[in-house]
Amino acid sequence: MSTHATPEPDAAEELSFAFEGDNRWEAVQGITLKTMGRRLPHLIKRSLAVAWKVDRRSVIALMACQTVSGVAAALGLFATTSTITALIGDGDITARLWQAWPSVAVLAAAAGIRATLAITVTWLSSRIAPLMQQECELMLLDAATGSELAAYNSPGFRDKWDNAERGAVVAKDIIEEGQELLAALASLTAGALVLGVIHPLLIPFLVLAAIPQGIAQINSARISYAAAIKMTGNGRMLGILRWHLSHRGSADQIRAGTMAPFLLGRYKRITTRITAVHQQAITDGARMSFLGALGGGLASALVWTVLITLLATGHLAIAAFGTAILALRTVTGSVTAVVRTSTLVFRTGLYMDDWTTFMDETGGYRLTGGTHIPEAPREVRTDNLVYRYEGTDTDALDGVTFTARRGEIVALVGENGSGKSTLSRLITRLHLPTSGAVTWDGHDTRTLDPHAAWKQVSLVPQDYAAWPLTARENVTLGQPHDDDTDLWAACKATGADEVVHELRSGFNTLLANEWLGGKELSGGQWQRFALARAFYRRAGLLVLDEPTANLDPRAEHRIFTGLRDVAQDRVVVLVTHRLTNVAVADRIVVLDHGRIVQEGSFAELSGQPGLFRELLDLQNDRTVPAPRVEQKEITA
Repeated sequence: MSTHATPEPDAAEELSFAFEGDNRWEAVQGITLKTMGRRLPHLIKRSLAVAWKVDRRSVIALMACQTVSGVAAALGLFATTSTITALIGDGDITARLWQAWPSVAVLAAAAGIRATLAITVTWLSSRIAPLMQQECELMLLDAATGSELAAYNSPGFRDKWDNAERGAVVAKDIIEEGQELLAALASLTAGALVLGVIHPLLIPFLVLAAIPQGIAQINSARISYAAAIKMTGNGRMLGILRWHLSHRGSADQIRAGTMAPFLLGRYKRITTRITAVHQQAITDGARMSFLGALGGGLASALVWTVLITLLATGHLAIAAFGTAILALRTVTGSVTAVVRTSTLVFRTGLYMDDWTTFMDETGGYRLTGGTHIPEAPREVRTDNLVYRYEGTDTDALDGVTFTARRGEIVALVGENGSGKSTLSRLITRLHLPTSGAVTWDGHDTRTLDPHAAWKQVSLVPQDYAAWPLTARENVTLGQPHDDDTDLWAACKATGADEVVHELRSGFNTLLANEWLGGKELSGGQWQRFALARAFYRRAGLLVLDEPTANLDPRAEHRIFTGLRDVAQDRVVVLVTHRLTNVAVADRIVVLDHGRIVQEGSFAELSGQPGLFRELLDLQNDRTVPAPRVEQKEITA
């Protein structure tokens, strides 16, 4: 029998997918020397604003150092003219030396001041840079947590986040690059001022000499940035693969499934793709730099020709010519430095643009809402509720209308994909309706202050977080508390107290064995803690989404027998596939493909034909298969 290997699909298209509204490619193509000149002051100003926020005294000191350094450079060049004039003049050499020493003293002082200031600038820049990165990262994380939950279902949100995160990381670079730019500008200004005094004709030729390098460097920046954004999705996939290949949660499946060669092969193909794109960008950038250097060299030769012509025609004195040579060397180096650092600042600024855009728009999903501060809801109602996830062409919920009141337990049941979890997110205001409405005591959730609303919510999701925090923090979730009385009560209600008693340091034990002294819990133990969080919170709306999926029968029984007491002063919504557990509910809402198809008590629904009865019968069907026929041993 012949076998045919199925070729593995190339994921490059999916990883590089351009989502709607992504205008970065157009922005890259629009990068020109004129664009850079127009936007560069804005980029520096924005960076200085962040630096001013984190350490304004250091910013003031930096600006003062750069100003004094530029003045010292100009004084040094002017002193050079006086020194050369004195040394090459007529008369006794001793008299000429005495005439030159004040200028020499100025030169020495200027050099010493500039050296001291350079050390100070380096120290101040190194002091501000990590503070800027920290501030930008904190602002970015704050923006991410301030986005609507729907953002995480958007195909473009993660790309926007990745690029914004890169902008936060390079924020520390822009302050150092900005200081280099200011230093180069100060030196350039000083040299240009001296050359302008010597002969104004030299200035336009210096500008001409800078243009070829400027064009080349800008094109290199565009190529580098384009390569980076092109590989955003590929880079993120590498991060995910690295996590799975090294994390203990995937280790058993990688080994038992013999997945290592497959995953390593996928990793290698993606890294090869990224390397190829970046190598091409490096090659193209080097070509641009070569052309820029060639053009700059020809322009510099023209400047030197003009300078020598001025000397030969008597328009420039010998002493001024010597000073002009020094000034020209200073200016030439400064022009190169200005072009190079301007490009670095501009390229870093492109990444910070991604950061700024994300901060302004939160990836297009800035948290919205009203100003109404809700009390603990007495009634939660949905009215003709419709919800559709972004990128899909069908509604996850379609025309759902139901009511849950304080003191009762409402169960949501149905097959996978019926919309149960989606509905639970909508009634907790984690999602906003596509159409229709969700109301708390008559107030549309769109009009609620989101953070105030969530203070009234206790949620146990299907995928609960196992925080690398202490046992106490894993229950309180950082909420302030006076003592552990309520903490113990919540843990006893869920069985988490049994786990705490077994921990080495009780509530002070770190629940993460990646650190010394930490403890890793089982899935069932973690679920007890997830339930304890919800019970401890004492919010008015309690939503339990598959709350006992990992619990043993004894722990599960404890939860459901105590749920009636919990519901006395709360609205309780229970989402589960275990239909025998919903007997505790006052009402059961049966969902099918986003619509409510049945509603009633356990006794009513289990006693009549319909989806609920069908699913209940299937769960209870434990037909014993026919016994295995024993095979008689065959003897020769």
